[in-house]
Amino acid sequence: MPVTDEAIEKIKAMIVSRELGPGSRLPKEADLAERLGLSRNSLREAVKALSLIRILDVRQGDGTYVTSLEPNLLLDALGFVVDFHQDDTVLQFLEVRRILEPAATAMAARLMSDEDIVALGAILDGLPEEASLEELIENDLEFHRRIAAGSGNMVLCSLVDGLSGPTARARIWRGMTEEGVVARTREQHRAIFDAIAQRSPDLAQAWATVHVAGVEQWLRGTLGAAGSALG
Repeated sequence: MPVTDEAIEKIKAMIVSRELGPGSRLPKEADLAERLGLSRNSLREAVKALSLIRILDVRQGDGTYVTSLEPNLLLDALGFVVDFHQDDTVLQFLEVRRILEPAATAMAARLMSDEDIVALGAILDGLPEEASLEELIENDLEFHRRIAAGSGNMVLCSLVDGLSGPTARARIWRGMTEEGVVARTREQHRAIFDAIAQRSPDLAQAWATVHVAGVEQWLRGTLGAAGSALG
């Protein structure tokens, strides 16, 4: 095992065993390196890697701390990863979104407070009638973010949020090329909202599936057509 990977595994073991809990300060570099049988250089590289994925927080002049380890923090890197993938791989992310988001929407229909449902409706009502594509996408992201949060499951919320933002590129592309997509998006958002407001999980889940599957189906068809043209 490369020495940096070994260092990462040893620090991870300290966190998993609860020797270092959320918010804990790591021992001084020299002391920790000696204790773990590592060189200071490999320890330093491990700390750098773990800080990139939000496991550790390096505070200049103060020390290195374990982060809160909250799901939204740890899964924040998901959006960063999605951005590196090409359109055919984005399809796979959309497939995952089609599985997770309808489930989150059904949970929201059961668990969202009345106040949060009113706020969700206000997001839809706040979209201008002649909204630009940018305004529509921003509204779409906030709408789905609120629903995911309304599921009451922060892990599920973080996963949905991580998949929703990066796949917005496909939605922008669709909005620029497919006629009627803006009106259809508005209608589907309203249908999802109405189902949540009516406390109808099955209907909310069905509409969410239709909504996400529409983007997936469009991208699949577009990529297939492009592939045929190149062939």
